[in-house]
Amino acid sequence: MRIETFNPNKDYGTPARVSEKLVTVEIDGVEITVPEGTSVMRAASLANINIPKLCATDNLESFGSCRLCAVQIEGRRGYPASCTTTVDEGMKVTTQNSKLAKLRRNVMELYISDHPLDCLTCPANGNCELQDMAGDVGLREVRYGYQGENHLDSEKDNSNPYFSFDPSKCIVCSRCVRACEEVQGTFALTIDGRGFDSKVAAGQNEDFMDSECVSCGACVQACPTSTLMEKSIIEMGQPEHSVVTTCAYCGVGCSFKAEMKGDKVVRMVPYKGGDANHGHSCVKGRFAFGYATHKDRIKAPMIRESITDPWQEVSWEEAINFAATRLKGIQAKYGRESVGGITSSRCTNEESYLVQKLVRAAFGNNNTDTCARVCHSPTGYGLKVTMGESAGTQNFDSVMKSDVIMVIGANPTDAHPVFGSMMRRRLREGADLIVADPRHIDLLKTPHLKKAQHLALRPGSNVALVNAIAHVVVTEGLEDRAFVEKRCDMESYEKWREFIRDERHSPEAVEATTGVAADKVRQAARTYATAKNGAIYYGLGVTEHSQGSTMVMGIANLAMATGNIGREGVGVNPLRGQNNVQGSCDMGSFPHELPGYQHVSDDTARAHFESVWGVKLDNEPGLRIPNMFDSAIAGEFKALYVQGEDIAQSDPGTQHVEKALRSLECLIVQDLFLNETAKFAHVLLPGSSFLEKNGTFTNAERRINRVRKVMPPIAGKEDWEITVDLSNALGYPMHYNHPSEIMDEIASLTPTFTGVNYDRLDELGSIQWPCNDENPVGMPTMHVDDFPIGKGRFSVTEYVATDERTNSRFPLLLTTGRILSQYNVGAQTRRTENQAWHNEDVLDIHPSDAEVRGIKENDWLGITSRAGQTVLRARITDKVLPGVVYTTFHHPGSGANVITTDNSDWATNCPEYKVTAVQVERVSQPSEWQQNFKSFEALQMKLLKGAADTAHSEVEAE
Repeated sequence: MRIETFNPNKDYGTPARVSEKLVTVEIDGVEITVPEGTSVMRAASLANINIPKLCATDNLESFGSCRLCAVQIEGRRGYPASCTTTVDEGMKVTTQNSKLAKLRRNVMELYISDHPLDCLTCPANGNCELQDMAGDVGLREVRYGYQGENHLDSEKDNSNPYFSFDPSKCIVCSRCVRACEEVQGTFALTIDGRGFDSKVAAGQNEDFMDSECVSCGACVQACPTSTLMEKSIIEMGQPEHSVVTTCAYCGVGCSFKAEMKGDKVVRMVPYKGGDANHGHSCVKGRFAFGYATHKDRIKAPMIRESITDPWQEVSWEEAINFAATRLKGIQAKYGRESVGGITSSRCTNEESYLVQKLVRAAFGNNNTDTCARVCHSPTGYGLKVTMGESAGTQNFDSVMKSDVIMVIGANPTDAHPVFGSMMRRRLREGADLIVADPRHIDLLKTPHLKKAQHLALRPGSNVALVNAIAHVVVTEGLEDRAFVEKRCDMESYEKWREFIRDERHSPEAVEATTGVAADKVRQAARTYATAKNGAIYYGLGVTEHSQGSTMVMGIANLAMATGNIGREGVGVNPLRGQNNVQGSCDMGSFPHELPGYQHVSDDTARAHFESVWGVKLDNEPGLRIPNMFDSAIAGEFKALYVQGEDIAQSDPGTQHVEKALRSLECLIVQDLFLNETAKFAHVLLPGSSFLEKNGTFTNAERRINRVRKVMPPIAGKEDWEITVDLSNALGYPMHYNHPSEIMDEIASLTPTFTGVNYDRLDELGSIQWPCNDENPVGMPTMHVDDFPIGKGRFSVTEYVATDERTNSRFPLLLTTGRILSQYNVGAQTRRTENQAWHNEDVLDIHPSDAEVRGIKENDWLGITSRAGQTVLRARITDKVLPGVVYTTFHHPGSGANVITTDNSDWATNCPEYKVTAVQVERVSQPSEWQQNFKSFEALQMKLLKGAADTAHSEVEAE
């Protein structure tokens, strides 16, 4: 019998050390042809021959420690491990005979003799590889019992809130250690001791909680016994069925199997078929799903006349009619432009599409915006101008072919941890790393990193730095002239080249501005420009500046000038923050663009939408979020529908935002919880979590993934159904039976989505747009042959210093960011056990700045800016530069955005969160804003519970 089963397009797990040369081997009499270098075990599996194993798994490199997979090979002595033995031409392998059976039983007997015999009560019962393998090798009794030394009294480690570690059940197969190294790249676990004393240890024999373990779950997933076990399994038992869906946290877009008992989620297991994560996960996606059933969930619609009134729980029909009546009354009194809506990057594509459609078709204006305004709107603008498409150029897997990885203003291991792990893997394989960031991020600590350069620039000097790098490229002749002449507009290129050659852009000239030594800039420029494949990844540290759009264009200029566009391993790659930032932009959530980035002034595009929607559309852009706030305070903008966003916490200038929200006559908030924005609302519509809905998310690599409902909505409706109800109540009819029908409408109106539908997504698993007749299965790498605008266009990127300057009164620069365990405004993660890692926002300050001010660890610090003041605890660290302080914004009471200014990007109004001049000093009590915040929060909680007998007097007293 001969089998030709090797498929070069199939993923067989962790890449084997294989070549393109094929060899033919015989296994148990079956001939099979596979690539040279394939392991015997892998070759056998392709012929459907299963070899017992414990230490081997399809996502880890072969190890050969358990000895269960021993085989016989004709002409060789002994019993080699099939997982570590590679095939040769003509090799004849035997996987089953009496000698091998006896050997495997003896090996398994030794494992079981030092393993608790509690199979009936073991939480892994029914899903235990050790138990399964004992049956496979025919072990029926253990001769040795528990005589002599054993590990059965080893102390259990329950320190991690999500999983336990029971060393009495450990067989020291090293799978957890190898998963930590190979998959996650943290190296938090080791095998301590030798021989019989060998054991798995976290850190320096610490418990898991105190070690460097990041709780990604890779070790738990790899464990073949119940040594490492989710506490949810221990409490609830093994799941009964599973549904594949997409994580609702960051822009990586990981696929998960929601493993269920009835309609209860037992655990989330990363799906190996997920094209974004390949079976890996982080602490948020893997474990922090408990918020979906948290007691704080809003379970019924509520209304009130004023924000000083108690909430009244009402029916869906009454709440929708109340909201619609308010909106119609306001428009009749103040005009069509007096209302608007905000879409969410946490909601699905279909839901965002419907909200902007509601605003345009039912409200009759273009006053629609999205939270992408405050994070990646400069990405859309800058990449559209230079390359013609408002999205990143690669898929995540592309990084595995990069020779130089430049990371600007991003912290992948915290904000995009699964992709951060992939990036670390490539760095361990030998890629060079360049980091441009005011902070010393963890990526620079990657174990076995061969070459790293840290350009520790001052906040606000991004454009000066990228211009200096480009200056070196041009003046030292490091351009890819052939690429430029073939692919780019030469007029714009020559204009940019003349601009960038000017000595005022040299590394020496801008050294005082950036704070980066000229020789380091030159070295980084040469490293990037001379690499075979150079890739740039950037985050909010690029976009959230007054020159965010300029910087994005500067990055695109640099990539085009060096020819690092249009193939694997290169590109310009924005790391989107939330799960559906890319999708909310794609769906036309901006006031000047219809879905697919079609401008509202484009008569042809607008006519297409008008014919499908059956209504005349406005051809003038509407209000952006900051304009809505200003107009509300001015008394012109009176009503706002906010789906899934907490603008009172996430947007800059908190006092200004709160004043705007108080000025509204009708604020409709649709969300899971009573968030900070909802405290100013008149209508509160309970939203649905990602576990309670169908739809799609689009991640940072343009990958469209299915979101599948695994349990019924707690409040009875999915988010898209609420928007449909509101539109119908306003008099504009919407009728959909399922989100798939909404996607069909999107595809009919959006050129880059014309080939997207649910059937194709189910067939392919995921699709990276554009997906159309030219690209029927999507496009992993953009701009391979040309740009959507024909030729790439270079833009002159003049550095203009931010208005936010330090002086004697405000001598420090504050910048903000995220931390691994928490997510965005924390509404989800704060309602999970992730609080164990980060239960408050703190201020990072350099030891030299702390010493000058007499600051000690955990001191209360008053942080004062030109905009306001807040108080946080001190954390003294050299991760920040002298003169720079840093905090996160995950906790509403921290007031991080109380002190951020109203400076914003010149092109898009993206706030300049990353540069705020402040003074820091020791204090003894919270700020005035924080004290008022606590009082108002307490009042709103009373109103939520209906205890409002003294509400009016309390408000007046404040």
